[in-house]
Amino acid sequence: MAHPQISDFWNDATKPLHNGHLPDANGLGRSDLDEGRPSEGLVMIVDKRALERECLARGLIEHNPTLRVSAVGSLDEIQHIAGDEEPSAILVILGARKVTDQSVRAELAHLISEFGTVPVIVVVDSDEPGEVLAALECGARGYIPTSVTVKVAAEAIGLARAGGIFVPASCVLALREIIHSTANGVRPLSGMFTTREAAVVEALRTGKANKIIAYELNLCESTVKVHIRNIMKKLKATNRTEVAYKLRQMLL
Repeated sequence: MAHPQISDFWNDATKPLHNGHLPDANGLGRSDLDEGRPSEGLVMIVDKRALERECLARGLIEHNPTLRVSAVGSLDEIQHIAGDEEPSAILVILGARKVTDQSVRAELAHLISEFGTVPVIVVVDSDEPGEVLAALECGARGYIPTSVTVKVAAEAIGLARAGGIFVPASCVLALREIIHSTANGVRPLSGMFTTREAAVVEALRTGKANKIIAYELNLCESTVKVHIRNIMKKLKATNRTEVAYKLRQMLL
């Protein structure tokens, strides 16, 4: 099974947590699967941060003892751990990174295309609709925000392995509000912003990064920042988060 050479985006020299095993107090490997108990397909966790990936691996195995999990620091380690066995799912931990960032989006799309039918699930701090949609557009089969419990994460993995797609409920509810506002012709922001500012407002509401907004509206990033400052001034907001919150409240 050939895999792409991935940049330092996810690379790390830390040794992986071997599949189906967790180190005991003496530093020796022990299987968390009882003999004779049927096991499920191999799930790979990719995160350059050793503590986070091992904690997630432990949590998933404790929730479902039949699950086999390998936690590695880079995608290049997957072939070494999995051998000839194709993983049943791959979790890519992005943390605070934004899927809407062009470089992250390009890396993710390339990864997903290289692994073909293996479902790739991203684990991200944000649950903004724009981030979720960007991940799904890249081909991700699941989007797990770090605000959920291990139980929800395990169920999301199971859904993706079964052929489904998992998205957080908060994203679905936010999209419902947008659809409801559009269907009812609600336009409480009309007259408040210029045409260009209104376009930036729509992009902000979906959680898009400044670079993406600039690209889609054919503007310089510095111009986008000027529009955002004007929008913040009109809404009496101090940051992007407050802008998004106030826009959401105005559209309810």
